[in-house]
Amino acid sequence: MGRQREFDRDTALESALREFWRHGYEATSIASLTAAMGIRPPSLYAAFGDKRRLFDEVVERYQRTHGAFTSRALREETTGRAAVARFLRQAAAEYTDPSHPPGCMVISAAVNCGPGSAEVEESLRRLREVGKAAIAERIAGDVAAGRLPADTDVGALATFYAGVLQGMSTQARDGAGREELERVADLAMLAWPAGDGDRDGPGPDDAERPGRAD
Repeated sequence: MGRQREFDRDTALESALREFWRHGYEATSIASLTAAMGIRPPSLYAAFGDKRRLFDEVVERYQRTHGAFTSRALREETTGRAAVARFLRQAAAEYTDPSHPPGCMVISAAVNCGPGSAEVEESLRRLREVGKAAIAERIAGDVAAGRLPADTDVGALATFYAGVLQGMSTQARDGAGREELERVADLAMLAWPAGDGDRDGPGPDDAERPGRAD
């Protein structure tokens, strides 16, 4: 029996990521994965285990690469408002980037899963909940710092912005372009509660926010 040819594991993993991203977990077959990765099934199983373990590794890679902009904004910006404004506008760019499938893989990869893929659906739901909790933490920080009113409904506001992200992902998959989603991002920021949020100066999105009266 001939030896399996060597392959670049990182390149193969990125190819698998794009297959799952484009078609979703359940609709992506081993045959389509191996074709995209340029390997045979024995090599896939030897290097990555089964389809589920490959998907778990793909999701981890996605979070470190294409999907890292949200956690990076939440970590780097000095206020919750600036963080939310930044990741919404970056989502408009990332979700419509023509170099890869549209939208967010963590949002869309398990939308149409059946009972046999319930664990995958649940694992992605947990990741989205972790992301929403991180948004809530930054909003709560603005409340504690006096930038937002003390009675701000932190949970509802975090759910709202998580919902905006999910809607932007769906719209991108339906063909919405970057400018259209940037408009959505700007309008979503108009829902930020009135308070002392601008006392440290305008955020990175303020110059382009529509409909704001002076």
